[in-house]
Amino acid sequence: MSNTIEKLKAMPKEDAIACAEDVLLHTYNRYQIILEKGEGMYLYDSEGKKYLDFCAGIAVFALGYKNEKFNNAVKDQVDKLVHTSNYYYNFPSIAAAQKLTKAARMDRVFFTNSGTEAIEGAIKTARKYAFNKDGRTDHEIIAMNHSFHGRSMGALSVTGNPHYQEAFRPLIGGVKFADYNDLDSVKALVTDKTCAIILEPVQGEGGIYPAAEEFLKGLRVLCDEKDILLIFDEIQCGMGRTGEMFACQRYGVDPDVMTVAKALGCGLPVGAFLVKEKAASLVAGDHGSTYGGNPLVGAAANAVFDIFEEEHILDNVRETGSYLYEKLEAVAKAHEEIVDHRGVGFMQGLEFSVPVGPIVSKCIESGLILISAGADTIRFIPPLIARKEHVDQMVEILESCLKK
Repeated sequence: MSNTIEKLKAMPKEDAIACAEDVLLHTYNRYQIILEKGEGMYLYDSEGKKYLDFCAGIAVFALGYKNEKFNNAVKDQVDKLVHTSNYYYNFPSIAAAQKLTKAARMDRVFFTNSGTEAIEGAIKTARKYAFNKDGRTDHEIIAMNHSFHGRSMGALSVTGNPHYQEAFRPLIGGVKFADYNDLDSVKALVTDKTCAIILEPVQGEGGIYPAAEEFLKGLRVLCDEKDILLIFDEIQCGMGRTGEMFACQRYGVDPDVMTVAKALGCGLPVGAFLVKEKAASLVAGDHGSTYGGNPLVGAAANAVFDIFEEEHILDNVRETGSYLYEKLEAVAKAHEEIVDHRGVGFMQGLEFSVPVGPIVSKCIESGLILISAGADTIRFIPPLIARKEHVDQMVEILESCLKK
């Protein structure tokens, strides 16, 4: 067996990072840390330094690190069967599909490898749905300004941030952008070509903006009237992060198509798009995935739903999320450079009048892992097992860094 990893571990950290920079494509500005292991709410780097994690791998590691039930489910499946192909059925993906469709109140699911791929499937679903109605290929999708749906060409096309798009044009056509929480701006864009409206029930990368209830309900009425598919991107805000299994359930509004990923696999690469029966437009030959829904990720997702129920994860998010809101409100009131606090559950943000990059860096140096949402907002998206004592520890470190 190769001892390359052990050789890297034996190097000074700076030399190992230099090796990485020699071979990795430089698409990330990484912090100068090599993370090596985790336990519960904490991560440890290659030099043994301990970090309180309020990022959760960008809202992925919902169950915290070293969850024994999750790890055992994955280990058990590794010893049985990791992959076949989608020419055959496998028990873990069937079980995961049953639990996911029930939790999402949807009818059918297609498993992908990522959230971006889930968005691609949702776009194809909408276009095929409209094509089946009228045979046309000039249909349009309405997306939201300041949204984020991924970086592949289709997902980028419905991402409402020109900065991400400009170097990669031309993107897929027929996409218009409305203003989030402005129903009239959406209605103004609807034509007989409109086949779908896509949005995040809580905008993540755009700065942690929850949807207004009347906005989502208004979209649902509009889509029903015009026979337009309503697509909810629950990739970041779903899987319990707001205190409901999916954020749209806080509003009592169901979409026609939903995309999910991140915490669905708690670190294993699995996403999904789900559809109501009426929107199940894709048939054999229309879509596919080599790895999507293989036995390993199916076992992981299946275990996630079991653990959510057994460990009362949603109850904890509601209780501790309210406590987090109170504590962040107090932080916001104590610092004039903080201009807004918004969010819900374990998806909250503090907006600053100054760039937050230096603050995030200082927190990481002090043993607290945070992440920004844009240049001016700090995002708080901890593992869903966070307790009040973790919130208190986070606030203590944050306050000390703000004072510095």
